[in-house]
Amino acid sequence: MSQKQPPKGKALLEKMANLPWKEYPGHFGGALSKALAAPENTGSSRIDFRISRYAPAAYVAEHVHKVQEQIYYVLEGEGVLTLDDERHLMHPHDYVYVPPGIRHSFTNTGTNGLVFLVVTTPADDEEAR
Repeated sequence: MSQKQPPKGKALLEKMANLPWKEYPGHFGGALSKALAAPENTGSSRIDFRISRYAPAAYVAEHVHKVQEQIYYVLEGEGVLTLDDERHLMHPHDYVYVPPGIRHSFTNTGTNGLVFLVVTTPADDEEAR
C-alpha cells in the first residue's frame, strides 16, 4: 500500500485533534508527540513542528543533533532539561534554543502532564550536502 505524498508548495490547515499521538524512537514512558507540520504532512524538508505531552516520569533520552537546531517552548507542567552536563528546571513560558552538537534530554519531573512545542530545523539530521 503506497502512502500518499503531501503536496509541496501547498498550505496546510488542520485540526490538531485529527492527528495521532506517537511515541517516537528514543522517547519513553508516555513521551508522546503530534507532528503538526512535518515532512510527512507538508512535504517540507526544512521544518518539523510538534506538540509534545509527556506523562509524569516520561522522557526523551539524551541525544545530540549533527545539524538540527531546536526550540522547546513549555506550555504546561514542569520538567528537567539537560544541556550537556547542566540541568534546568523548565516551567510554562520558559523556552530554550538548542544548537547542533549540544547533548540534551527532557524529563517530566512533575505530577501532571508536561506539554511543550518543539520546532526543529532542518527536518532531517543528515549533514548538509
